[in-house]
Amino acid sequence: MEREAMEFDVVIVGGGPAGLASAIRLKQLAAEAGRELAVCLIEKGAEIGAHILSGAVMDPRALTELLPNWQADGAPLNAPVCEDRFFIFSETGATRVPNSFLPGCFHNEGNYVISLAKVCRWLGEQAEALGVEIYPGFAGAEVLFDESGAVKGVATGDMGRLHDGSEGPNFQQGMELHGKYTFFAEGCRGHLGKQVIAHFALDKDADPQTYGIGLKELWEIPTAQHQTGLVIHSGGWPMQSDTYGGGFLYHLENNQVAVGFVVGLGYENPYLSPYEEFQRFKTHPEIRKFLAGGKRVAYGARALTAGGLQSLPGVVFPGGVLVGDEAGFLNAARIKGSHCAIKSGALAAEACFAALSAERERDELAAYPEAFRQSWLYDELYTARNFKPWMAKGLKFGSLMFGIDQIIFGGRAPWTLHNTTPDHSKLKPAAACQKIDYPKPDGVLTFDRLSSVFLSSTNHEEDQPCHLQLKDAAVAITVNLARYDAPEQRFCPAGVYEILGQETGQPRLQINAQNCVHCKTCDIKDPTQNINWVVPQGGEGPTYPNM
Repeated sequence: MEREAMEFDVVIVGGGPAGLASAIRLKQLAAEAGRELAVCLIEKGAEIGAHILSGAVMDPRALTELLPNWQADGAPLNAPVCEDRFFIFSETGATRVPNSFLPGCFHNEGNYVISLAKVCRWLGEQAEALGVEIYPGFAGAEVLFDESGAVKGVATGDMGRLHDGSEGPNFQQGMELHGKYTFFAEGCRGHLGKQVIAHFALDKDADPQTYGIGLKELWEIPTAQHQTGLVIHSGGWPMQSDTYGGGFLYHLENNQVAVGFVVGLGYENPYLSPYEEFQRFKTHPEIRKFLAGGKRVAYGARALTAGGLQSLPGVVFPGGVLVGDEAGFLNAARIKGSHCAIKSGALAAEACFAALSAERERDELAAYPEAFRQSWLYDELYTARNFKPWMAKGLKFGSLMFGIDQIIFGGRAPWTLHNTTPDHSKLKPAAACQKIDYPKPDGVLTFDRLSSVFLSSTNHEEDQPCHLQLKDAAVAITVNLARYDAPEQRFCPAGVYEILGQETGQPRLQINAQNCVHCKTCDIKDPTQNINWVVPQGGEGPTYPNM
């Protein structure tokens, strides 16, 4: 049975800041030129913003370039940063680093504490007002190629298939969306972007990409403990000094705070649990004092692309581009990616519109990477390029060397360090590592995974093909369990993976796919790269209203 096909000038996969900025800029240019342009954007979440999670402190630079009137037009940037505090934590104490000693990347003057989900919903409204066709609840499931090997678009996923892959009573076949150019803007470790990078070997000249997992809760706290625009960052406890990670607490408007923790996925100890480290972080006196008497209202987790400039793959190929975190446009030193995403999307859109105006299609948009190299975004990422390689050498030494890199050399040191090995290859055997004794949750400040997943409003139809695919089911036991004590039980922040049957000597891996919050950590950190994350039915997964 042939799928129905729809034709567009441009197809965009992903309704985050990069995809929406691409769509907006394309329509702006078309309006200026008095030209009709058919732009289609699909988003796997049930609505724009449903799957968006970020810290988030936002640099408005790229937004101002894209939509100069954003303030007057009601963009939800309502909490300008009023103060930065950076601490190095011990278990019970905290040493504040004087702001005068902090590199420029940790200064947030002129930035805003935001909900990126809200910002994306607002960007979606701006895009629709310009005539962008937005289809939430449609997941890009397959990359389509034309006879010449160029990308010609994507196919959306089938709906209503049963667990065994057969067609259920409510079966609806996916559609083909064809474009003269296709933009991949799925965020970190995108399902289709990963395939495109492999198909065209876009990463052959790049360092291995490195990642982090960010975990976040939204709290409502007493007025007396709240200071709109206060930004707190921490390093040190509860992480060991040889493991990259750090916490944050950002005060939004309306007595809300975002509290979260980032763990670099290059860690070595298979017993480490990023989720449990996050829960421990909240018990530190410097964080606890803000949350006491408050109420947790939301939870989520998402991987982030942190390798920086050295790890950027090629961003163009016949018929399409990579934008935003799909490619790795994130400044890990600043803990910011949304302004990079918006800028990369706008640059790609400008290159695309010029090509369409010249009646080109499905070739390489070489003007996009050229424009990137001439942009402030390149300069910013170049300045921060040594951050992750230095931090991989441990908190104390890494902080010292990156401080020298930034303060003495201004990010222009005559050397570039490199990421040499992928994160999944860095786990040590369980026998060579010490177990970590995590305290039980108290249900007041710290919580178990399942109650957290409940707050993410995650939902998947049970009777559908599992979207967490094992290339070889036996490997989960013969290698992951035997050698690493099944680390997927700990690196997953949603309780998706469980080992059952150990007490009877017949262990098996159970995958609770309904719990999945689409963070992609399993796809990244699985030591055997045996887990392949693919899109479930469109519209499923978490629903983040204000994350």
